[in-house]
Amino acid sequence: MRRYWLLMLAITFSCVAGAASVKPAADTTRTASYKFTPATVVDLAKRTAAAAYVPRRLEGNPALQQLSYDQYRDIRFRPDLALWRNEQVPFRVELLPAGFLFQTPVKVSAVESGMARDLTGTPDLFWLGPHVEKQLANQTLPLSGFRVRTLLNSRSVWDEFMVFQGASYFRAVPRGGQYGLSARGLAIRTAHPAGEEFPAFTQFWIERPGANSSGIVVHALLDSPSTTGAYRFSIQPGTETVMDVDVTLVPRVDLDNIGLAPLTSMFLFDESERTRIDDFRDEVHDSDGLQVVTASGERLWRPLRNPTELQVSAFTAEAPRAFGLIQRSRRVSDYRDFEAKYELRPSAWIEPTSDWGKGSVDLVEIPTENETNDNVVAFFRPHYVLPAGKPWHASYRVRWNATPRITPSLGRATATRSGPTIDGKRRIFVIDFAGAGRNIEDLKLDVGASAGKLSHPTLQQNPLTKGVRASFELDPAGANLVELRLRLLRANRPITETWLYRWTAS
Repeated sequence: MRRYWLLMLAITFSCVAGAASVKPAADTTRTASYKFTPATVVDLAKRTAAAAYVPRRLEGNPALQQLSYDQYRDIRFRPDLALWRNEQVPFRVELLPAGFLFQTPVKVSAVESGMARDLTGTPDLFWLGPHVEKQLANQTLPLSGFRVRTLLNSRSVWDEFMVFQGASYFRAVPRGGQYGLSARGLAIRTAHPAGEEFPAFTQFWIERPGANSSGIVVHALLDSPSTTGAYRFSIQPGTETVMDVDVTLVPRVDLDNIGLAPLTSMFLFDESERTRIDDFRDEVHDSDGLQVVTASGERLWRPLRNPTELQVSAFTAEAPRAFGLIQRSRRVSDYRDFEAKYELRPSAWIEPTSDWGKGSVDLVEIPTENETNDNVVAFFRPHYVLPAGKPWHASYRVRWNATPRITPSLGRATATRSGPTIDGKRRIFVIDFAGAGRNIEDLKLDVGASAGKLSHPTLQQNPLTKGVRASFELDPAGANLVELRLRLLRANRPITETWLYRWTAS
């Protein structure tokens, strides 16, 4: 999986774009323009799929190919030359160079009045630090992606709120947020024995917004050995940053194992498991749970785990109403890490806006020993084959926010803890709920297990959270894997989401 700290490179390069203007980037990136319409990318995807796949790699420039991490950080885009820097446009675009681990060069194009022109990484667009100034001086640099700024948090600072870089990865933040988990254009054969295939965006087209635009539109061409794709992103930053994504895939081969709307995150540990972790912090994660609203309206909450072996779980048999990787721990005291600021990492909430058909929300959890690895993936996996050569369309919305807005409100699981009984023969599970009231007299604990034996179901008031605590004991009875399920009922109606957990003997 992709290393987490590599995805943080866009943040490392960020600087406030408040320097005095020298000249707009357009003066240094003049290329021939060509007609661009809404059908341009779809037509290109069809033509590309009809031809043999040709991988795009950096070639003929060993200096770029062999850049170290520190050298790559020493290449910085000049914010005074950002696209639309000197125009009445509420967004600014900065280009990102290829090199280091970003070995797939991409094209970035600007679209205005129905005409597109390709942007070029000319030498004057970048500041070169002492680690690279000799080997890269006066070179036009191939590009690996771009970031976009707007006046997100104040009227004087142009904040970075979105970046597209590396394979088909992209990220965004809401107002007051900080980069955390990532999204991808498509996942192919994730956790499959044949190995994962990583499609890549190979060209972007960015539409020039109007002076009063609240959003920006980005188009992208995706390519891989198995498929091509045409993507349209309509992005509106704000208290929550909202992306409407329109996808047309043109498979080169029959696609029987894809992940639509994939999200990638990091989970090292939280309060539930500390036996393997020696760390001064109480929790370390970009996301702490998978939330799903099923087609029937049931709300599922699955706390994330850092397993000792690869774990793949599937939820639902039909397309969900929504799903996402959520960061619920929002207090500084949850982590006690004053630098990483995990409490500011966003959640990402996926809402289908077309008929996705039969399929499951899949969760992949990969063992990791440190926080530099993205080890969690969630996506929708269609339970049908996308035939070769036949365009397939889907659309969805991504909400980057602190907490998804789901109505009507139900009680939420806020903490999961587990440990052995005194005799070591059973496991105790303790789940704290908020939003379910404090009166436990008329509550019913609805709990079940796929194997083993449950005992001592208990409900208590939680004086610390002014909520409700549910607990029970599990005797695995020799089972190596037990799926647990719990919710609170009042008058036989659920008043909380459904808590799910996978216990394994390892």
